[in-house]
Amino acid sequence: MPDDVKSLTATDPSFGALLALNNDHETELSRLDADRFRHLLKTAFLARHIGGAAFVLAFDQDAGYDSPNFLWFREGFDRFVYIDRIVVSPRARGRGYARRLYMDLFAHAARAGHSHVVCEVNLNPPNPASDAFHAALGFREVGCGVIHGGAKTVRYLCMEIGGQCAAPDTAEKIAQET
Repeated sequence: MPDDVKSLTATDPSFGALLALNNDHETELSRLDADRFRHLLKTAFLARHIGGAAFVLAFDQDAGYDSPNFLWFREGFDRFVYIDRIVVSPRARGRGYARRLYMDLFAHAARAGHSHVVCEVNLNPPNPASDAFHAALGFREVGCGVIHGGAKTVRYLCMEIGGQCAAPDTAEKIAQET
């Protein structure tokens, strides 16, 4: 069935379409070439897709990943799943694909013993649709950052799936209190 959430690998027939989808949204996500996309898929905690219309790519705290946003979370959280990118093609929006991918990710993260799912959303350039989506799911802001030499400003967000989300400077204090 084309609307099923499935694992995504570099050999998936949707690989090329999903790479193109990513690059069509490079302002929000950052551009990837095929080799980098393959590498990210191999090292991801979770890579899932719905046909060639939507995908999510997430890493846990142990990933050898060099994203400044991922590294920001690694400095402050002991255990987490970081959503590196999620995108739904314009023709598939409004079908609940993003929510289905997130619910699938939350379930996988909980089964793996993670208590926090984290991500960032652009403040500059703004991404109001993503802001609204994450707020509706219950994500809350735990910090901000300026990256890529000032080209982007991001809000760091956290979703509690067990435990408490907190800014990295207070995460240790909360962990000691619980």
